[in-house]
Amino acid sequence: MDQKRDAGGGAAAGGGALAGRVALVTGAGSDIGRAVCRELHGAGARVVATDLPVPALEALEAELPGLVADPCDLLDDGAPSRLAAHVPDVLASVAGLPVVARFSEHERGEWERLWQLNLRAPMALTQTLAGAMQERGWGRLVYVASDSARAGAGGEAVYAATKAGLLGFAKSVARELARDGVTANVVCPGPVDTTASRAILDARPRLREGLLRATPAGRLGRPEEVAAAIGYLASPAAGFVTGQVLSVNGGIAMA
Repeated sequence: MDQKRDAGGGAAAGGGALAGRVALVTGAGSDIGRAVCRELHGAGARVVATDLPVPALEALEAELPGLVADPCDLLDDGAPSRLAAHVPDVLASVAGLPVVARFSEHERGEWERLWQLNLRAPMALTQTLAGAMQERGWGRLVYVASDSARAGAGGEAVYAATKAGLLGFAKSVARELARDGVTANVVCPGPVDTTASRAILDARPRLREGLLRATPAGRLGRPEEVAAAIGYLASPAAGFVTGQVLSVNGGIAMA
């Protein structure tokens, strides 16, 4: 077995498990994206953080020594090649656009942007990055979807459809790349306390109450808890885990 594929295969993420690896994090300016940058940086990876130009990227550079901020628009056709220049071993695809609206009232003009960012962009990045990972005999592709992609959610029909596409995509790519030491998995957050979710829930207090009642854990998740799952799937310890969907949801959906 190529030692590059599963070096340190028994170690969990952390303690330098990703030392010498480059991790690309998209959507790095979001609450979950920042937590993922911290998680992978703590595991020893050289982190490349990308998002639209936002102050959060500059803050990450100041906070995490060695982190490289490379702001770009993932909808730009040149973005995958530009980001591939960093030669990532890990792709943590966190970027996503959530929209809450009843399907009957959802403007069709928004559908294209949701599909472009939530599904097409991760697909384009994967196609650009995977070949080099295969040549090196080691790679981790981790996509952030949503529990609404698995179980559905009122007001998220279009968003859920685009995120559900990641599940089928990751499972298919996992089959194609497994023999080359490259894994592909999906993390599905449930209700997580983020700036975006707070804006939605603050405007809909009944929705917040309903979520808390429906969640066995009785609380919203934390971005760090989602990041920990991504950190595991990005680690050498997860070398035999591929094509899987891991929900981080406090038990709100268990199927």
